[in-house]
Amino acid sequence: MNKDYTFSASDGEKLRVTTYLNKSLFFGKTIVFVHGFKGFKDWGFGPYLGEFFANKGFFVITFNFSHNGVGENKTEFTELEKFAKNTFSREVRELNEIISAFRNDFFEIKGSTPLGLVGHSRGGAIVLLTASKRNDVDAVVTWAAISKLDRYSKRQNQEWRKKGFFEILNTRTNQMMRLDVGLLDDIENNSTSSLNIEKALKNLNKPLLIAHGEQDLAVPIAEAEQLYDWADKSQTEFYKLFSTGHTFDIVHPFNGTSEKFEKLLDKTTNFFVNHLN
Repeated sequence: MNKDYTFSASDGEKLRVTTYLNKSLFFGKTIVFVHGFKGFKDWGFGPYLGEFFANKGFFVITFNFSHNGVGENKTEFTELEKFAKNTFSREVRELNEIISAFRNDFFEIKGSTPLGLVGHSRGGAIVLLTASKRNDVDAVVTWAAISKLDRYSKRQNQEWRKKGFFEILNTRTNQMMRLDVGLLDDIENNSTSSLNIEKALKNLNKPLLIAHGEQDLAVPIAEAEQLYDWADKSQTEFYKLFSTGHTFDIVHPFNGTSEKFEKLLDKTTNFFVNHLN
């Protein structure tokens, strides 16, 4: 039901991919799931959502960005040097290349099916930036998506540029994870063009579901409200989940689903069934 691939990006970097397919239920629609910051395809709900959507009849593609910090060991951050060098522009390019690989029949089904993108957290911004420039993406769903790429204060950015890096603590693994100044350069150089989320939403012109937990402490629900404010209301639905946070009561390692996450999966399924035509 699931199959692993290694996909070579245009710069030679490796993207690890897992697809999910239930051939007896497949009804000709595809979903690509995009993980967020400090995320990876096998984090917590990743494999579960792959199986869930496959059992609803979708072909599902999940993958790791080449510089997300996770390498051969599927669930540990062992490539912190790559993590430090990651940029938003790289992630947009790599998602574009995954979509193009699908369209060019790289995976086990023909790439001509209707296609939807789901992005969690930072991945939500990446799918919006990508889908706004592709006519072959038919619908988009964001889960707990960010509305701004610059997450730090002016003072923090000044320190970041002065030192050449910025350090963040991964509270789950207790690892100190470094971000090189290249990420800050990427934001500052492209914030009015290729990395402008407001512009991407206003140019999206396709069905969009914005889903967000009301008690999200990592990405406040005000960011979802900002996305909705920028979006075309005639094609956009805002789905608020009450009494839940950034990962919808799911943890890593995965120890089972939750009522809120099941509601989110059902809502996402129905959205794609209705809009992937």
